[in-house]
Amino acid sequence: MITFVKRPQPSKFWTIATPVLAVLLTMILGGLLFAAMGKDPVVAIRTIFWDPLFNDQFAAYSRPQLLVKAAPLILIAIGLSLGFKAGIWNIGAEGQYIIGALTGASVGLAFYPLDAWWIFPLMVIAGAFGGFLWAMIPAILKTRFNTNEILVSLMLVYVAEQILASAALGFLRNPEGNGFPGSRNLSQIPAMSNPELISGTGAHWGVVAAFAAVVAAYVLINKHMLGFQIRLTGESPRAARFAGVKDRLLVVFCLGTAGALAGLAGLFEVTGPAGQISIDFGAGYGFTAIIVAFLGRLHPVGILLAGLLLALTFIGGELAQFMLGLPSAAIQVFQGMLLMILLAMDILVNYRVMIANKEAA
Repeated sequence: MITFVKRPQPSKFWTIATPVLAVLLTMILGGLLFAAMGKDPVVAIRTIFWDPLFNDQFAAYSRPQLLVKAAPLILIAIGLSLGFKAGIWNIGAEGQYIIGALTGASVGLAFYPLDAWWIFPLMVIAGAFGGFLWAMIPAILKTRFNTNEILVSLMLVYVAEQILASAALGFLRNPEGNGFPGSRNLSQIPAMSNPELISGTGAHWGVVAAFAAVVAAYVLINKHMLGFQIRLTGESPRAARFAGVKDRLLVVFCLGTAGALAGLAGLFEVTGPAGQISIDFGAGYGFTAIIVAFLGRLHPVGILLAGLLLALTFIGGELAQFMLGLPSAAIQVFQGMLLMILLAMDILVNYRVMIANKEAA
């Protein structure tokens, strides 16, 4: 008979080991999924995880794309992780990402065709501020009316998508675009572009911001009193209140920071890889970043590694669609499987598995 006995404290070994095991199990179960679809599972897994980095036929293009895809995931996941650690569940980063891109692009296009060095920094500030303001809606509703931030932030994603469609078809539509939806191509306007900083690497200002966010989050969580308050609130809200932690201010800080970082991710994306505001600008980074945050164990360094891994599955997934004819839905199932397996294996972190009264884990 199998029983579960709660550990006195979470296992440090399984905290580190379960993400690795989750990736391996995802490969195995994903391989079975691909086999059921009539594809060679070994070839499919190799195409997703190996070929983008080490196959000479594709690596020259795929390696730079790794940083391009990973940067927004890491930037958004870092912001989300602060709230998740404190028990504040922001599920609406996709909406904050979209609004950040819209506000930043709007500020830049308002000065078109002026060519000045200060336009791009102003767009960066506007992008972060737009994401921050959008995140303030669930923050204020929660602190003032005790609403559920999960539902409010998630519903606001759909509002943001409607505003995005309105912008692409209306107030941001390119007047020289022959009636087609979408804004001017910001990546082709020098004063508004976010170009590659080092040729052939894919590194742009968004990548720099992502790495800076990792360092800042690490210092905050491990070296600052605010980081201690975040961790304490997540582990024991009652103890945090006794310790004098102002939970309302913490909600505003965590949601606001997550919104600002998501807005930055949107701004760097619309001025660089995406290039313009379009109806389908929302690429799902805000939702995928949730997987990145939990796969990285809400730790800044873990999130950095998880972001690179998920970016690899994006690139490898696109390659598998092209080379093997796998549908995009199968790749999305594969990515979702990773999160579900990780969450299921969390039981090993908090519980010992006992078989016939003997420890098995």
